[in-house]
Amino acid sequence: MIDVVDLSRLQFAMTAMYHFLFVPLTLGMAFLLAIMESVYVMTGKQIYKDMTKFWGKLFGINFALGVATGLTMEFQFGTNWSYYSHYVGDIFGAPLAIEALVAFFLESTFVGLFFFGWDRLSKRQHLCVTWLVAIGSNFSALWILVANGWMQHPVGAEFNFETMRMEMVSFAEVVLNPVAQVKFVHTVASGYTTGAMFVLGISSYYLLKGRDVAFARRSFAIAASFGMAAILSTIVLGDESGYELGDVQKVKLAAIEAEWHTEPAPAAFTAFGIPNQETMETDYAVKIPYVMGIIATRSLDKEVTGLRDLREEHVVRIRNGMYAYELLEKLRAGDKSEENIAAFDEVKQDLGYGLLLKRYTDNVVDATEQQIQMAADDSIPTVWPLFWSFRIMVACGFIMLFIFGMAFIQTCRQKIEQKPWLLKAALYGIPLPWIAVEAGWFVAEYGRQRGL
Repeated sequence: MIDVVDLSRLQFAMTAMYHFLFVPLTLGMAFLLAIMESVYVMTGKQIYKDMTKFWGKLFGINFALGVATGLTMEFQFGTNWSYYSHYVGDIFGAPLAIEALVAFFLESTFVGLFFFGWDRLSKRQHLCVTWLVAIGSNFSALWILVANGWMQHPVGAEFNFETMRMEMVSFAEVVLNPVAQVKFVHTVASGYTTGAMFVLGISSYYLLKGRDVAFARRSFAIAASFGMAAILSTIVLGDESGYELGDVQKVKLAAIEAEWHTEPAPAAFTAFGIPNQETMETDYAVKIPYVMGIIATRSLDKEVTGLRDLREEHVVRIRNGMYAYELLEKLRAGDKSEENIAAFDEVKQDLGYGLLLKRYTDNVVDATEQQIQMAADDSIPTVWPLFWSFRIMVACGFIMLFIFGMAFIQTCRQKIEQKPWLLKAALYGIPLPWIAVEAGWFVAEYGRQRGL
């Protein structure tokens, strides 16, 4: 039977994944509109204004849906996750408040001016409005991803046993969190790719039907050029994101690669296989030597720790967490001696691992060895969903690289309409960025380390 916590997680996951169907298109389309209108202002050609207006209508529909679906997530923080909001609100709430009060109002205000200001503003004024919409949408993404990055790698905060809350000690550390920064650039690049693929695919449809050819040809050319830069950035920054995992989220990295054992450096990359959670082995594994070690460590002599060894490390951290829980109970009972406070400060980073035992016993301090081992098993995520989601994301990325690469080449050669196979590939490839984005976010959230 699914308990209320798992149901709440499922509800929030479904809400977030539905919301993120609209976010990447907003990020990408905003900059494409700014580029199209910039060309219009520089050349004075009416067709580029028409392009900006046409794609702007689709952007507006998508933007409205993104706002509506995003609000439901905010409500869930106050309903299903009210204790979480209280526990981390001092840190988590700050970037979300900045996003709402600064970034969201910036983009929302100028979205209105974008649609209703064509006949009321000069060309350059309206162009500034469009660029501010693009900047505002990306600024909004920055603060949301700062909040998410803290959930992945909590820095700049300390647990206060007197208030039973996490409290911020360094706003700069929260903002400059390396996980947040890498996640931001990778996410916005994937948004640019999504917008470019959307424009490329619809433009291909018009070219295949022979409708509004001049309009479609120019839209195709802009999308191909922008998309080529975007997909290359997404792949490179995704690699950087993987490298960051090797430092701060070793369990997630090992699960993504089904790395059960700590292999001699440099570790091989498992291109294909069937992860077996029970035996902690990967059946029918097809490995590429050295690649994993190079990607994860940028070296030939550093090891990638396997899940078996990480599980044993977690056993130690669970025991430390039990001791931290015992000390916390003493401190909460009023025994605030210097020795207890100092001892708690040494082990409080493992308190979350100790709380994994709550699933099996209310008396964490006296947990049995069997319960400790079961909690250690829980600290390792189910591997196969992460393993395959990551590979789906990567496969979609390289298919899009091929499509954008060919589209860019044919655009430069001015032979777009002579390649119907490419136009069909671009049209049928429209879902690819959404599949990649949803799979990527599944990896990011499902693989988040337990006990943090």
